[in-house]
Amino acid sequence: MGRAIEDKKIKIKFYNPRDFTKDRNRRIDRKPYGGGPGMVIEAMPVIKAIEKAKGGKKKVKIIFLSPSGAQFDNNYAKKATKNYSDIIIICGRYEGVDARVKKAFKMEDVSMGNYVLTGGELPAMAIIDCVSRQVEGVLGDFNSLEDSRVSSPDVYTRPEVIEHKGKKYRVPKVLLSGDHKKIEEWKKNHKYPKLQNVKN
Repeated sequence: MGRAIEDKKIKIKFYNPRDFTKDRNRRIDRKPYGGGPGMVIEAMPVIKAIEKAKGGKKKVKIIFLSPSGAQFDNNYAKKATKNYSDIIIICGRYEGVDARVKKAFKMEDVSMGNYVLTGGELPAMAIIDCVSRQVEGVLGDFNSLEDSRVSSPDVYTRPEVIEHKGKKYRVPKVLLSGDHKKIEEWKKNHKYPKLQNVKN
């Protein structure tokens, strides 16, 4: 991988959402609306980081790492390499990322398997490695290429309304209502489908 970067076969850049917040302490995690465990990463710092990563590029694929997403495999890596010039990977932390990030961009939920990790960095590294192998010149011989929370609901945090490119994105009203019964009902109805028959 290091040689491929040196030879400019691939380019890997990291964008820290903390660099895109106005908070003087660079804090980007807040308590979730509607209650629940843990903290949620704010939407706007992530949105700004994505915009920075995209730049003016057109053929960009955005991947949102989630245990309930489409199963990542070699075929996925091949198609991504063939159809896109750049791939942006969103790595979650804590209880997750404010769901409005996924609404602000065209992106795909992708999973490395039916399990939960502390953060998205390890799956991102695996994806980078697998995708990079599909790029001609990365391997010495290109012909050597070998062919509970899972169902958690969307999460939201402060602020109540965010604006991106003239469009406003709001937290669902029920999560602001304080009506715990309605909130629990909403959460049950907005869970991701569980993965079935995962194949490696």
